[in-house]
Amino acid sequence: MYRNALSYLQSNWLNSPDRKPLVIRGARQVGKTWLVRHFASLADKKLIEINFEKAPGRASLFEGNDVTQILLNLSTIMNESLDPSNCLLFLDEIQEAPEIFAKLRWFYEDLPQLCIIAAGSLLEFILEDHTFSMPVGRISYLHLEPLSFEEFLSAGDKTGLLTYIQNYQLTQEIPSDIHQTLCALFKEYMTIGGMPAAVSSWMSEKSLQTISQIHHELLWTYRDDFAKYSTRIDRHKIDEILNAIPKQLGQKFVYQKANSSMQSATIRNILSLLEKARLCHPVLSVGANGLPLAAGIKEKPFKEIFLDIGLSNALLGAYFRSPEPLEKVVWSYDGGLAEQIVGQILRTTFPFYIQPCLYYWHREDPGSNAEIDYLIDDGEKIIPLEVKAGATGSLKSLHLFMNLKNLKQAIRIHASAPTITHIQNYTLLSIPFYLTSQIHRLCRDLSNQKLGVGGISPYLND
Repeated sequence: MYRNALSYLQSNWLNSPDRKPLVIRGARQVGKTWLVRHFASLADKKLIEINFEKAPGRASLFEGNDVTQILLNLSTIMNESLDPSNCLLFLDEIQEAPEIFAKLRWFYEDLPQLCIIAAGSLLEFILEDHTFSMPVGRISYLHLEPLSFEEFLSAGDKTGLLTYIQNYQLTQEIPSDIHQTLCALFKEYMTIGGMPAAVSSWMSEKSLQTISQIHHELLWTYRDDFAKYSTRIDRHKIDEILNAIPKQLGQKFVYQKANSSMQSATIRNILSLLEKARLCHPVLSVGANGLPLAAGIKEKPFKEIFLDIGLSNALLGAYFRSPEPLEKVVWSYDGGLAEQIVGQILRTTFPFYIQPCLYYWHREDPGSNAEIDYLIDDGEKIIPLEVKAGATGSLKSLHLFMNLKNLKQAIRIHASAPTITHIQNYTLLSIPFYLTSQIHRLCRDLSNQKLGVGGISPYLND
């Protein structure tokens, strides 16, 4: 399966004149190890792979700060001469030997010709609570998410549809057959999700029963990790909060709904642990009074989305007893799951060197509550984004927000074909779910061109 991160590794990292050791951050089973192995093959680099979870004794090869000696140790244990300019050293599950993390500095300074990549499933824990000297300014990061919808299309060899999406222009009218085909494939994506094991199995077997098994096995893998998250919190409490997250998708997260008998401080601590493990991600409330959005973050309220919609489905009780075809599966994807999939895709639109962060706007006034599902920006202005599970839906909160903030451009993501509608004092661009990955490009196109409705039929049901 092609991952967009491969292109980043080749063009932005490998060929950088100031290449630094790279640290890949991401949840367990999102494809970090596969990515490095495949990249080494594409780059024609000899892979020196050390997994500190499987072989903890290998950490002894890295004693001292003399990287020339460390390379000699590696050559000795591998029984072959190693040319650093032709090798890629992969330090997998580095959280099991955190003291080696500090040595990345010496590789950068004293052996820059050696490509080095480190990764770990629970890396966030040692990065936040470390006792070693961090190699500040001497490492770079790559943030890896589950497969996006476009990567899902690539995995299914739907290159024609993928190219169509990536080159779609707002002045085009999408033929109904292409639109329906993409909608059907997006339904697949919402069912299978973006975890590599599930996607790979689906593309080869097309068995929902097998997908269900993979999802539940992945969740048990995460549960087995709970003991590593904290020795002070009962793992059953962590499991309970994990299960509560999909039930509150699309809503402000309420501690009492998660567990009315558990203290709020305990729930907040558990959420923090799950966020560090990247099993869930916060959607932060902001004032939306200007850029950058993070300047206006509010402590409360906040929302949470899960790592992957396929896993969310499994936590909500979805499983398949028989190998029935996907066409016969009827999901009731309400607003919460629609927000989950949009948030999940939005996280994949960030540059790989930036840790994704999602924002929304919420107002609680007596008799006038309002909420905007997501807020993005194009570097110059705030763009509100409303998610509608179906083809229609009220836009009262959006109208209020646009008037209150005096903004000129908004986006709706829904199930219908693209439209551009001029409403009062702003322009509403409505796009189908399958174009979410192209949202920033389409926003720029809308801003840079004086687009009327052109060949697009104006549509508004509010």
